[in-house]
Amino acid sequence: MNHLPWQSIFETYRIFEHDFRKAPFILDATQIKKATAHFTSTTEREVRVLCKQDTRESRPKVFVENDLFILPIKNGIYALVQGEGYIDIPEIQTPPNIYKSKLDFELETSLIGNSEMQHLDFAYASSLIRTFLNDESLVLTIRGRKYTPKFEFYAGTHQQLIVTESVQTEVDAGYEGRNQIVLIEAKNSGNKNTIIRQLYYPFRQWQIHTKKKVNVLFFEKQRDIYSLWVFGFADANDYNSIELLKSERFKIENE
Repeated sequence: MNHLPWQSIFETYRIFEHDFRKAPFILDATQIKKATAHFTSTTEREVRVLCKQDTRESRPKVFVENDLFILPIKNGIYALVQGEGYIDIPEIQTPPNIYKSKLDFELETSLIGNSEMQHLDFAYASSLIRTFLNDESLVLTIRGRKYTPKFEFYAGTHQQLIVTESVQTEVDAGYEGRNQIVLIEAKNSGNKNTIIRQLYYPFRQWQIHTKKKVNVLFFEKQRDIYSLWVFGFADANDYNSIELLKSERFKIENE
């Protein structure tokens, strides 16, 4: 969890003395490298590794003890924010629905490997994504890394706006229909929670680029069950206004 490098960073820049009730603490990659230069392991010095905290459990001890999470706000610049940075992925209690694939042949290549992307592609090819969202017009149009335009938002316990610009985002798949954009974050690891940023940043990014409604989904395949959660934001400018709108799980069967 990189506890020691982050302890060194906090001590070097006296972050323990910062009043997080007023504002987040801003830290850049150069500062992180300087404070961790004496560590021998690459993983203890690599900025990308140190700042990757995608679940509550992946946070270093100083973050947990001080109720903090980390957000990139520009290329190489980060905000340490106090408050809740994660959203629970609730277990879907209802039995899986049997879904009949719209394909009239079996996809042999989808059986090779076990990646998040291939499971998501199979769900789309079977028309499960379209059926779940009740939108037959959806087509794959977004994939891979892009950089956000400038936007502002509130997050955590303080009331100071956070300004974000040119942060790299990545969605596992994005679909456009006649009236909506659908962005999907896919996981294959059984995580019980995820950092809201992975849903919020692409949501804000595409809100700026389109006038269509933007929906964000969390997708997971475990064994032969496909689970889907739809999340929304009650206030687009509030990182913590995320709410679960719909969830369902399926078992796909060929015709």
